[in-house]
Amino acid sequence: MDKLSALTSFVHAVQLGSFSAAASRLGVSQPAVSQQVRSLEDNLGTRLINRTTRRLSLTDAGERYFAYASDILEKLSEADRSVQSAEAQMSGRLTVSLPYAFTEPVLADFLTQFKTTYPAIFFDVQLSDAMVDVQKDQIDVAIRMGHILDDRLIVKKLGDMQRCLIASPAYLDKTGRPQTIEDLKNHDFLLYPHIADAGYIELVSPYGKPTKVPVSPAMVINNSAALRRAAVAGLGISTAVTWLSEPHFNTGELELILEDWSFGVHPVHAVYPSYRFIPMKVRQFVSDLQAYMANQAAFVQTAAVAAE
Repeated sequence: MDKLSALTSFVHAVQLGSFSAAASRLGVSQPAVSQQVRSLEDNLGTRLINRTTRRLSLTDAGERYFAYASDILEKLSEADRSVQSAEAQMSGRLTVSLPYAFTEPVLADFLTQFKTTYPAIFFDVQLSDAMVDVQKDQIDVAIRMGHILDDRLIVKKLGDMQRCLIASPAYLDKTGRPQTIEDLKNHDFLLYPHIADAGYIELVSPYGKPTKVPVSPAMVINNSAALRRAAVAGLGISTAVTWLSEPHFNTGELELILEDWSFGVHPVHAVYPSYRFIPMKVRQFVSDLQAYMANQAAFVQTAAVAAE
């Protein structure tokens, strides 16, 4: 038995959830992966994986062995990278998942600049507002907005974005401009599903006090770009990230409502699979993105950014 190949098949099968996925990733047949894992179990004299028709699951022994095996493979990869030049490390595929509304159109220039600076990188940028599974989908780094509760991930906070309430001048001319938070009960709201389900929004006063305000949803969309377009079309008041709305303020398509109040802050994170060493190209991408957004004044100045 080739122990290294068996360890590799075992770790990939666990990470990807099936022998067939591991085989596809490794460029071998599914029976070959299954046989390598079975040989590993025979050599150890214990079962590592419970095999079901739906998904693989680890035994207690498998849990312990996976922790050591994945660490061994990662340290081997790290040793290989340690003798590579910086130029070599800034090459190859870089798979990045970005929220669609966060990327288009404000980050298009950044993506172009990064690719121009590091032409040897094969850039695979996937735009999605869904909470992608970075392990299953083999994502090197994902940028996520909001709070992250997933112990499978390494999370690096990039900063906080201020949020606000917006509406089109045409809508406000028709319905009147809110002067107090009590006025909001007379307006239609364009909201994310979880906010609409709650039946209220939480605004922060000029003195930093949070206040729950009942609202009436007129439309629910799980995409911030679509919500902004609905607001521009005059369909109601929407919650929004201030930075992403500024181009529309400049053109007069949208107005800021109750300027002294805010919809709180929206944290932005870079997340990585917890079982991986973070490659130089990933670190560089995240560092350059953070610097770019700071230059664009995307983050609240007082935001505390966590260290890696």
